[in-house]
Amino acid sequence: MIKVIIETDKTGNMVSFEMSGHAEYGPYGEDIVCAAASVLGYTALRAIVEVAGIDEASLDYKVDDNMGYMKVNMDTEMGNGNLSDVQVILRTYEVGIKSMIESYPKYITLEYRGGGTRV
Repeated sequence: MIKVIIETDKTGNMVSFEMSGHAEYGPYGEDIVCAAASVLGYTALRAIVEVAGIDEASLDYKVDDNMGYMKVNMDTEMGNGNLSDVQVILRTYEVGIKSMIESYPKYITLEYRGGGTRV
């Protein structure tokens, strides 16, 4: 199962997302649930850099494809890029994960942590 954790600050802004595990929906290399979750995570990460203009070197992220792990932390004090665009990107990632849960509830879960829990 893929476990997604979204952390928010006290104002409700997303400050990190973490995905871990494998869905085991299908054989390795053919698992559409894992592939979809990976695409959402990688797209969010690339969009933070390419759309919001955040310098990749200033991002705190870790990816391990073999372990089925991705974590992206956003420093709310970052001075470069457009932080409102970052929130739109992260919220779009959240919408995608929720949509996946609606279709594949046995294979992916979502947990919120932090001060601004979303429903």
